[in-house]
Amino acid sequence: MIAIVDYGMGNVASVRNALALLGAEGVVTSNPEDFERATHIIFPGVGAFPDGMRELQERRLIPVLEREVLESRKPFLGICLGMQLLATRGEEGGETKGLGWVQGVARKFRIDEKNFRLPHIGWDDVSVSSECPLFAGVSSTVFYFVHSYVLEPQNKDVHVQVASCSYGETFATAIQKENIFGVQFHPEKSQKSGLLILRNFINL
Repeated sequence: MIAIVDYGMGNVASVRNALALLGAEGVVTSNPEDFERATHIIFPGVGAFPDGMRELQERRLIPVLEREVLESRKPFLGICLGMQLLATRGEEGGETKGLGWVQGVARKFRIDEKNFRLPHIGWDDVSVSSECPLFAGVSSTVFYFVHSYVLEPQNKDVHVQVASCSYGETFATAIQKENIFGVQFHPEKSQKSGLLILRNFINL
């Protein structure tokens, strides 16, 4: 069973439907017992960084996620805001402490907004720079994005960033830190390639 984190934000229904297409059972939940039973955890997200952290805190989800992901080392996938919240801190709406699972900052695009509109919406090509099981067998690396903020990994000595994309600047598109994965694009909206990303994740 795959637990989809329900914290009041994110395309939880879209993710659950994508998993169903793959024949996988996805349960949208904030129940600690479901996370304990789950083999994998997916953390989708749409919205603002401060709101996401507040919802996680108010629903008391951080301790159970830390236990199941950091201690039990279950495969974890953060999507869009779910990836950004992994950072040490976020700059949106003032500085907010993040989960801190990945050293870095979630910051706004540093681009010329006269030439590059925000949010970055639509299909864009991703460059995979390191071996990552999420991209195994993925021949077309064009994925769907909706975002104005990016996660910038801090420690350049650790190969956390495994894929990038260019939109006015080059930014981290996918990260991996042991059992923790994050993608800035939306695999649940990225058709065949996105479904293959999800299939690779649930096969971990």
